[in-house]
Amino acid sequence: MSLSTDLLRYQIESAAWANQRILTAASTLSPDQLTHDFQTSEHSLLATLVHIYRSERMWLSRIQGPLLEYRVEGDDTLSALQTNWPKVSRNWTDWAQTLTDQSVQTELTYHDLRNNQWTQPLWKIILHVVNHSTHHRGQAIGFLRALGHTPPNTDSITFARQG
Repeated sequence: MSLSTDLLRYQIESAAWANQRILTAASTLSPDQLTHDFQTSEHSLLATLVHIYRSERMWLSRIQGPLLEYRVEGDDTLSALQTNWPKVSRNWTDWAQTLTDQSVQTELTYHDLRNNQWTQPLWKIILHVVNHSTHHRGQAIGFLRALGHTPPNTDSITFARQG
């Protein structure tokens, strides 16, 4: 499949932008609002953001090494996200600058969290990471609305209009 590395870079950059907007919105909430149980898979806004962060960090570690654990002690607080997530996003965007049309076709063999082994090309992994984050940001936006807050616009076209 022919795939543009510019498109993949754009997807990574717009996801980082959208993540930061959601994180900024979350910083205005009370601790009770952040941890309110919405009876969803991740339960709360904070846990949903932690899930996105951990997933992006895990996938980056699978690609670049060293391999990190999915859960790291102390990474499940808003302050940890505010400190660490921008670093992970920068690492993603810096790494994406090295991509070439040939390198995105490279097959990566990795183990999922259940220790199943998989092999897939980098471009499919990149698209998965971006899509996964988009899905859960959508949940976070719904949580913000349910809590009576106006969520930030995280649409890709809004990101495009800014640059």
